[in-house]
Amino acid sequence: VVLALSLLVGGLPTWLWAVIEEACVHRQIGGRKVLRDQLEHLMDITRMSNVSLQILPFEFGGSQAENAFALLRFAEPELPDIVYLEHLCGALYLDKVDEVEVYSKAAHRLVVEAETPDQTRRTIAKALEAL
Repeated sequence: VVLALSLLVGGLPTWLWAVIEEACVHRQIGGRKVLRDQLEHLMDITRMSNVSLQILPFEFGGSQAENAFALLRFAEPELPDIVYLEHLCGALYLDKVDEVEVYSKAAHRLVVEAETPDQTRRTIAKALEAL
């Protein structure tokens, strides 16, 4: 996920709660230095009070969602939740209540199965040590 850091800082920072697969902290796309830089950046942003990052361990991978998705929630109560899905030919925004509910339940299950944010920081630190 590419996210502009400017969204996470400033006057009204966005809250980010992400669950990523454990493979993300081990896969060396671009080499060891690129992965090291990425992991160090993750460690930095997990120290921010508006960021919650959790790693889904290998044993749970793929258990709740077929593909990556983002559940978007807005501060304005009149705005409904939306699910954002990317695919090879574009992206979809789902806003039907029953579709959003399916993804909301999957997100909640992933959060339960994933490591806590503190455990996640320890997992990232171990991956950094291994590099």
